[in-house]
Amino acid sequence: MTNTRQEPTIGQELDIISVIRGEVMSNREPSGENLFLVWGYPTAIVLLLEFVALKLWHADWCSWLWLGIPLVGTPLMIHFLHKDYERMKHRSLDSNVILKMWIYVGAVSCIGGATMGFTDMFEQVYCMFQGLLISMGCFLTGLVLRFRPKTVCGAIGTAISLLALFFQNDLWPWQLVVTALVALVALIIPGHLFKQFVKNYGI
Repeated sequence: MTNTRQEPTIGQELDIISVIRGEVMSNREPSGENLFLVWGYPTAIVLLLEFVALKLWHADWCSWLWLGIPLVGTPLMIHFLHKDYERMKHRSLDSNVILKMWIYVGAVSCIGGATMGFTDMFEQVYCMFQGLLISMGCFLTGLVLRFRPKTVCGAIGTAISLLALFFQNDLWPWQLVVTALVALVALIIPGHLFKQFVKNYGI
């Protein structure tokens, strides 16, 4: 009997691969590849706007522009987490710990900023405090995910954060630039690297 079975063409094979990859991507665990960017860009942009505003107007209200970070970042984070809702139910222990750690970092950063603002300590240590929290989160996330670029960027961000202490009194606004640089190094850059990694390997 003659075997009439036809082998799939290259185009059909590519279609099959595409379908399988789509199913894998829809069923995989949430990797949070967007969350670093969700917080990184608002942090860098808002802090730079605050720096410019302070230089232009020298008004106390400019120091509270940092509240724009949670006001922008929180809805975006909720949006992306909501998109991952179904897959969130299958989250591993590691990804669950990472998510809760970043929620904690965000809460401490906001509460700490408000507290330091009312106790006149904001200009002295808050930027370094915020930078260290961001860098620590990036470093620990890299360790848990075994993604070395995040670990390296977190370590570099920690070193940059300490530079904020050198800008005091009249030079204080430059602390904002330092923290924006930390957001670039410890959030935006590793965020793009990890997003590309997830896209390439479908983790």
